[in-house]
Amino acid sequence: MPKMKTHSRAKKTFKITGSGKVKRFKANKSHLLSKKATKRKRHLRGSCLVGSANSGMVNRLLCIGG
Repeated sequence: MPKMKTHSRAKKTFKITGSGKVKRFKANKSHLLSKKATKRKRHLRGSCLVGSANSGMVNRLLCIGG
């Protein structure tokens, strides 16, 4: 059986934490920023973890586990 290939976009988008959780950055921070409030842009700045409903899909794209 051939090797599993990692999804090219997923390996640039997601990072794995030390405990094995998947970290992502928030959307809506790339363009059209002049109409968005400063508070909104500040809250979009940080990173957060992928939810449990989507973590299985992301792990499959990154070829993690199983």
